[in-house]
Amino acid sequence: MDIALFSPSSLFADDEGCDSDGDKMETQQSYVERKHDFPGTELLIREFSFHQLNANLLWPGTFAFAEWLVQHRSWIEGRRSFELGSGTGALAIFLRKSFQLDITTSDYNDQEIEENIAYNCRVNGITPILPHIKHSWGDNFPIADPDWDLIIASDILLYVKQYPNLIKTLSFLLKFYKPKDDSAIPIMENEHKNETYEGLPRPAFLMSWRRRIGKEDESLFFTGCKNAGLEVKHMGSRVFCITPREATARTAMEELTSDAST
Repeated sequence: MDIALFSPSSLFADDEGCDSDGDKMETQQSYVERKHDFPGTELLIREFSFHQLNANLLWPGTFAFAEWLVQHRSWIEGRRSFELGSGTGALAIFLRKSFQLDITTSDYNDQEIEENIAYNCRVNGITPILPHIKHSWGDNFPIADPDWDLIIASDILLYVKQYPNLIKTLSFLLKFYKPKDDSAIPIMENEHKNETYEGLPRPAFLMSWRRRIGKEDESLFFTGCKNAGLEVKHMGSRVFCITPREATARTAMEELTSDAST
């Protein structure tokens, strides 16, 4: 398998790709299509040969996170999900094909990224294509009442200067979560029914990465999350669950009540 490196585009400042006069450089976009092995399936993903926002290729964290999500599928089945820094859309496409997951992609406000995700959806049999939201971290979110109870992302902590913006967007999605209705959280009628949401509050942010970052940078991000009223829990295999502090307390109380009744 030809594995390339992937970078979520929303990690870059607006001045990337400008010439010395501050004007945007016009480049002729070219692509390469690669087959990538995901758990139980193969995806054909079109990647940019170059993209000024670095949303062109796949990073190893995508594949590692896919493996972890398969192992914990009962935690995500039936969720209404949102991906930050989708890039090529490969992970979201895998989750839709494998679990029929209701998932929306997102990335930097760039038309080429949106069009490429749509292309990758179509060539992998995802019709209609996945909904997509253009959003630069830290900007006002285009939806006032976010109703996604699961946020996911992989390999998004490489650029320290974007941590405050990422935390601002993440805090909004988690703290202003408002479920549409009861049907948005169905009971799964399968062998995982009794454990569908065990240990994973609503809403929650699951994040994985395999790109090496310094301990100081990692601590800076997690400290920023805690200062913003978020709780961080390591789930193993470099996967972290981040939740609003009140949601974490509510889940702990529910577990205590359940234990007391048994």
